[in-house]
Amino acid sequence: MASARLDVRLDQERRRKLNALAAARQAPVSQVVRELIDLAYEDAQRRSRQQAAEALSRLEVTDVPDPQTLSRSLDAAHAVPDPSNGCRRGLLPSGDF
Repeated sequence: MASARLDVRLDQERRRKLNALAAARQAPVSQVVRELIDLAYEDAQRRSRQQAAEALSRLEVTDVPDPQTLSRSLDAAHAVPDPSNGCRRGLLPSGDF
């Protein structure tokens, strides 16, 4: 993966903390920064999924269709061809555009 240079200004306290993390991991500061970015991103994604799950759990769904009916309804709503007529799901038959 190609990398790009990033210039970040840190106060003395944050720089001290970053150096301490790098020393504890016996890794270059740049590697520690990349790992911390990955961890922060994963945490943000996890929180987003958790919030979505909580929002879904608050929905009051009273009439849940069976999976096949739900699948057909979603396919129809999103114009997905019916695989029972020989079309692979999500693909148009040749010549149809």
